[in-house]
Amino acid sequence: MDRLFELGSEFWVAAYETLYMVALTLLIGGAIGLLLGVVLYSTRPGSLLPNRAVFNVLNVVINFFRPIPFIIFLAAVQPLARYVIGVGIGNDALVFSLSIAASFAISRIVEQNLITVSPGAIEAARAMGAGPVRILRTVVIPEALGPLILGYTFIVVAIVDMTAMAGFIGGGGLGNFALVYGYRQFEPAITWAALLLIVVFVQALQFLGNWLARKVLRR
Repeated sequence: MDRLFELGSEFWVAAYETLYMVALTLLIGGAIGLLLGVVLYSTRPGSLLPNRAVFNVLNVVINFFRPIPFIIFLAAVQPLARYVIGVGIGNDALVFSLSIAASFAISRIVEQNLITVSPGAIEAARAMGAGPVRILRTVVIPEALGPLILGYTFIVVAIVDMTAMAGFIGGGGLGNFALVYGYRQFEPAITWAALLLIVVFVQALQFLGNWLARKVLRR
């Protein structure tokens, strides 16, 4: 326990790094995933803007990348990270890889939730003269907002889990802190402290997501 107090400043820096990586990944990957999901939904056969070529290509790309284990994906994307952002190691490189991985997962969640919107609501909007973009903006996305929030909450929890792999490319965060100062130095108190704080983060994020979804669904 004394060792944990000695590493107090490093512990809170690791906590900040975890929150930084999760927030930035959600911002970037969430935006890209939302865009891809909307395109998937809109271009599927029978949807608002059917385009078989666009849908099939995007569908194949997403299905190709989604099953890849993140640790392998992290190694495979490292050269691309170095080319795009100038570094292949560290927290920023992990955020780059996480954002790509999260965008593919989020796009499928977005598509699946948009599909559940009642066709009757869409047809009513069409009958009033609304175009495809307006229907997406004023009918489809608002109707699916509650489930979308829950879907994003699920992804955020997964992102917190994946930040534990930051150490493999020289990054920080609570996962790396637990491995370096806890597991490798045989200090279980440090490992459990990091683990418990990760659990607190996850529970707080899950509570916030559930609360927001309830507020939206009760409109």
